[in-house]
Amino acid sequence: MQNKEIKSIIESLLFVYSEPISIYRLAKTIDVEKNDIDFCLKELNQDYIKNDRGIRLIEVNNKYQLGSSKKNHKYIEEFCKKSTSKGLSESSLEVLAIIAYKQPVTRIDIESIRGVRSGNLITNLLNRDLIYISGRLETIGTPNTYSTTEMFLKGFGFESIKDLPKIDDFHNFEFLSSFNLKKGEDEND
Repeated sequence: MQNKEIKSIIESLLFVYSEPISIYRLAKTIDVEKNDIDFCLKELNQDYIKNDRGIRLIEVNNKYQLGSSKKNHKYIEEFCKKSTSKGLSESSLEVLAIIAYKQPVTRIDIESIRGVRSGNLITNLLNRDLIYISGRLETIGTPNTYSTTEMFLKGFGFESIKDLPKIDDFHNFEFLSSFNLKKGEDEND
């Protein structure tokens, strides 16, 4: 496999994966040597810098992910400030509902219920102060557990988590249509 093809695959994997990826995992996935991955990562980052691209390769604890160029941070910050007032997407609401009903719950549990990766959605909910890291499981990897916050309760008009509607009530669509979310919270991101 040529380096150009390896770089393309690496870039795609880093783009779709919400967490840093190790050289070992990249090499195993692409079925090439770790040295080839290391070389292509360096070359990929040099391409970004040389061409003054808006993305960079970021190393975090010997793992890699895509990130934005530091020179663009002020624009990203401004954009994100404006977009935080937007409502939650259906996917975010789905993750939030799983956390509300199953709390404390791990990312792995959420993803096994949804069947898709949910790391970015969880980060979004953390940033909006709708959930928080409520602890860690004492299992391999000590994964974070997530629970809802007081902001979640206020935003959805609950006094306590006990006020959540019973799951059995969700077959009743009249109940759902009468459930009022605060303005903007039912809009898509």
